[in-house]
Amino acid sequence: MILIADSGSTKTDWVLANDGETLWQGKTQGINPVHQSPDGIHRILEEELLSTLPSSPVESLYFYGSGCTPVHIPAMKQLLSNVLSLHTIEVESDLTGAARSLCGRESGIACILGTGANSCLYDGQHIVQNTPALGYILGDEGSGAVLGRKFMNAIFKNPQLAAVRDDFLKEQQMTMADIIQRVYREPLANRFLASTSLYIGKHLDHPLLRQLVVDNFREFLRGNVVPYQHPELPVHFVGSMASNYPEALKEAAKKEKFHVGTIVQSPIEGLVKYHSL
Repeated sequence: MILIADSGSTKTDWVLANDGETLWQGKTQGINPVHQSPDGIHRILEEELLSTLPSSPVESLYFYGSGCTPVHIPAMKQLLSNVLSLHTIEVESDLTGAARSLCGRESGIACILGTGANSCLYDGQHIVQNTPALGYILGDEGSGAVLGRKFMNAIFKNPQLAAVRDDFLKEQQMTMADIIQRVYREPLANRFLASTSLYIGKHLDHPLLRQLVVDNFREFLRGNVVPYQHPELPVHFVGSMASNYPEALKEAAKKEKFHVGTIVQSPIEGLVKYHSL
């Protein structure tokens, strides 16, 4: 019996599986050791996971998480050990989880497009190259957070989007001052910015908004996938941005001359399969 977690900045998917069969699925808020304190993570595990996790004899946990870099993995592993008394606890990056889920044991390029963004060149066993994502301020092209940043900039600066701006502010019951407050003075600005994707998705028939989405994906491909210099390999995608805007993503990939492979919202199903082999 194994427990698998795929954790992004916004949500964490949990699955209890046995021999490739999913027995239970649950969700908690996102867990990211870069953006959250140990106490905050401990509270999520106790209040949101343990309260719903079945009392089954779990032997191992495979935790794949955003922000789980080599620097943060030991502390994350200790946090999990403090809450879950299991025989084996392994912590890997969400990128490793995406590669294992999307590519299995085949070569390919695996990409995460959710609240944040990342990518890697995978040889079927290991990540052999990774373009630094750099986070939503310095990088993360293609992500929901960056799309939100571009959207905010556009609605306040482009007169052609004045009607969109007014409609968005009315729907969200916010002012420009409220947005500045959320982005610069409150925690988890990346989640707030990414949440604007819900509005954009409902108004994708607006040519300028659609162009924002396509351009965001094209910037991701140019800046993060081109450096791998393997245009012959399929490019696979996981995450809410990829699954919510598949046609825009395919359009961007076609323009940048890449072949799109698999597009899924969550890597969990693929990880259950991977750990059953």
